[in-house]
Amino acid sequence: MSDKKITLEDIASLCKRRGFIFQGSEVYGGLSGTWDFGPLGVALKKNIMNLWWQMFVDDREDMYGVDASILMNQKVWQASGHVDTFTDPLVECGNCKARFREDQIDTAKCPTCNKENTFGEPRMFNMMFKTNIGPVDDESSISYLRPETAQGIFTNYKNVVDTFYPDVPFGIAQIGKAFRNEISPRDFVFRSREFEQMEIEYFVHPSKWEESFEMLRIAIHEWCKQLGLPESTIHELEVEESDRAHYSKRTIDFEFDFPHGRKELLGLAYRTDFDLANIHRVSGKSMDYRTKDGSEVFVPHVIEPSFGVERAIMAVLTSAYTVDQVNGEDRAYLKLPHHLAPIKYCVSPLLKNKPELVAKAREVYAVLKKKYGAVMWDDNGNIGKRYRRQDEIGTPYCIVIDFDTLEDGTVTVRDRDTTKQSRTTLEQILTDN
Repeated sequence: MSDKKITLEDIASLCKRRGFIFQGSEVYGGLSGTWDFGPLGVALKKNIMNLWWQMFVDDREDMYGVDASILMNQKVWQASGHVDTFTDPLVECGNCKARFREDQIDTAKCPTCNKENTFGEPRMFNMMFKTNIGPVDDESSISYLRPETAQGIFTNYKNVVDTFYPDVPFGIAQIGKAFRNEISPRDFVFRSREFEQMEIEYFVHPSKWEESFEMLRIAIHEWCKQLGLPESTIHELEVEESDRAHYSKRTIDFEFDFPHGRKELLGLAYRTDFDLANIHRVSGKSMDYRTKDGSEVFVPHVIEPSFGVERAIMAVLTSAYTVDQVNGEDRAYLKLPHHLAPIKYCVSPLLKNKPELVAKAREVYAVLKKKYGAVMWDDNGNIGKRYRRQDEIGTPYCIVIDFDTLEDGTVTVRDRDTTKQSRTTLEQILTDN
């Protein structure tokens, strides 16, 4: 195993080279803070989101899914406080006019022009993207691209209660796009202007929030384990009152050791009844929950675990990126958990100029493709180059069809992590998985 320190550039380079993530609008010079997911990135992203949905929704009896609209009535964001308080401190260099978040730079020197003491007083900058609905551009038509998915859940709380009348505690989950007009997006996809969130609002009895908070804290650690993140790289930070969001009475930031430092991976917050009380105040509609026996009426309090998809992808890639030595040469590969790997099997003929091998390999490929879907055909270059290519994209197994296959039906299976090769039958591969 090599002791080479993994850098953010290593991750970004692999993602571009192997078709995971590309710069947004790259052909036109790019657009800062936007990223496009390529074929393998889409597959990895989908696997992570499907795993989350399975763990937090499908495997539980107390969760309900929604998919709320990105555009919402402006009153949603007024009531939530986003219009007035969703801000970051912005500073501008008086020399080159570059703008930065004050809390992310040393304001003694401009990072762009290197001039000293050129920053003026900070001003607050609202990060929501404003737009207008319909043909008339006036105050009544203002809307926003949502900066979080949570409010779409809160506005549907009453719909879920009236439709399903679940017992408290229960949760509403959503996966979807969110948008923030970041002053200075940075660190690859860690901080961008368009991203995906996986969020739950868990509605609880006001006096019983602590037990639900602890239950979700434990579930988060299991989620990190399923992502293949080493326990030693996950850190809980109990957020001090002065640093918590205005709606929170308790927050734990789950931090991860990214290549660019220990940063927030996801959060767990106790939001009290802040959001439902605001909806009641602004809309005039009751957010009361009445127990089925009629013994209690209350506005539920809320526990919110909030997960960023892109940050999860970065953490997975960071944990999986491995460098070892094979035959005296460094080999970089993605040691992805098998259930997250974008490609499960790669199928190759030993020699692509032998029609009989190609035909047999195509038969094997078709069978595996039909069952698993995430199967790649690769006959480009010699077998060693194919192995290296599949290692870099995290394919757990390469299956090679050779002349022995034509004789006895066995194939060569090469393991990504150990590089060891063994012979088995197609039937055994299908049975083992």
